[in-house]
Amino acid sequence: MHIPDGLIAPQTYLAAFAVAAPAWAWSVRRVARDFDDRMIPRLAVLTALAFVLTTVMIPLPGGTSGHLVGVGLLALAFGLWPAFLAYSLVLALSALLFGAGGITSLAINALCMGLIGAAVTLGIHRLIQPWKSSVAVVVSVWAGVVVSALLVALVLGVQPLMGRDDSGQPLFFPFGPAVTIPVLVIPHALIGLGEGLLTWLALSALDRRKVPA
Repeated sequence: MHIPDGLIAPQTYLAAFAVAAPAWAWSVRRVARDFDDRMIPRLAVLTALAFVLTTVMIPLPGGTSGHLVGVGLLALAFGLWPAFLAYSLVLALSALLFGAGGITSLAINALCMGLIGAAVTLGIHRLIQPWKSSVAVVVSVWAGVVVSALLVALVLGVQPLMGRDDSGQPLFFPFGPAVTIPVLVIPHALIGLGEGLLTWLALSALDRRKVPA
């Protein structure tokens, strides 16, 4: 689902950085305020797990990829702002080490997956928490993955409107939402189910070890 460099117009990614920068600053403050020495290693371990999950990528048509996301696990284990900060680090490392995603698109990827994806997961989980715990985890993580995919698809889909050359061809990503939405959302609807199950298993393992989530 990572958007690579070169597909997004500057007016889009600069606006995303303007939104993401204060969100990153707030996340750092929240983690520094709320986390004690015992929580930092746990956050680091689950961040590393999320990083590993994102390295297994399936190329999709139109300049992006399908993969497990991992932000739902971070959100359910630690909350919104730690998950956003940790997943932003995952995205930055993926871009720098493996070329998955990009630096100019980092803020877009972080907002779509790390912030909104985490917020959707937490919101749905709180709404349906009275359900069986396994169902609540799977459904909420699935919803977070699907919404993240939809947002990435919409960002890509509006890029043809951001500028055209003298021949009328788009300067950036050439396909509209009619292409990007099914290409991204349908595969991630399936991926999200698998990720929901993995997240439930991981959280169950943490509970058995009496690690607070």
